[in-house]
Amino acid sequence: MNSYASLCDDFGVSTYVHGKLEMPTGRETVLHFFEAVQKVAPKMTEFEKRSDSEYMLEEDRESGSYRWTSLDHRRLSAGYVNPPTLDDADVHNERVLEIAPYHLDLNGMQTESMDVLYYFDFLYQGNHDEVVAEALTSGTPLEGLVQVPAARVLHYQPTMMLALDDACQLQARLSIETRTNAYQVRTNSFPESPVTVYFTVRQFWGKQQFKSFAESYHNQRRVLDELVSTYVVPQVINPLAKAISAKQ
Repeated sequence: MNSYASLCDDFGVSTYVHGKLEMPTGRETVLHFFEAVQKVAPKMTEFEKRSDSEYMLEEDRESGSYRWTSLDHRRLSAGYVNPPTLDDADVHNERVLEIAPYHLDLNGMQTESMDVLYYFDFLYQGNHDEVVAEALTSGTPLEGLVQVPAARVLHYQPTMMLALDDACQLQARLSIETRTNAYQVRTNSFPESPVTVYFTVRQFWGKQQFKSFAESYHNQRRVLDELVSTYVVPQVINPLAKAISAKQ
């Protein structure tokens, strides 16, 4: 069972390969690639062209748990929303990474970096920035600002980046996305929408030890899981979940 899914409303595992050159966008190449993905994941039947350079193949979203793969002019992406287990997410992402080089002529020389990330969505009908600030500034020098009389937080989206090796080739990034604007705060009218916590491990290509995208994915997912379970869950996810629950 996916233990992270119990911590939030929606949980996802995604991977992104960023190219130095444009990805192939010819009709036959694109169709052959997505047909190969569909062959190993037959339930991925929803295909669409979202723009002149972006294509998406995914499962039906109605079940709440679904796989997806997309291709745009500089990026290959894949992910699993609410996977039954983390192993299921790994199987999907690794398959896409194994298929891509053969159909898209994708190789290390033209790759800038690869991201593997977790995201946690918390549905909340209220001031997103305020609840994030309350959850994450408690006991810090910023706590007093949150408590200024009659003041209301308009923007609080903390971001942190870490270098995980001496060459800065392996990096981690924590970011929080809120979706509240000044009009909503002024009118005290808030739609229900997600506060999202992203944690990403990025491997820059070139001077690194991995021979394939799937091999790098396996290492990045291991590092990602270690950092998330040790630091992000107890210090970010749990306090945020508690703060949102207290307001509902």
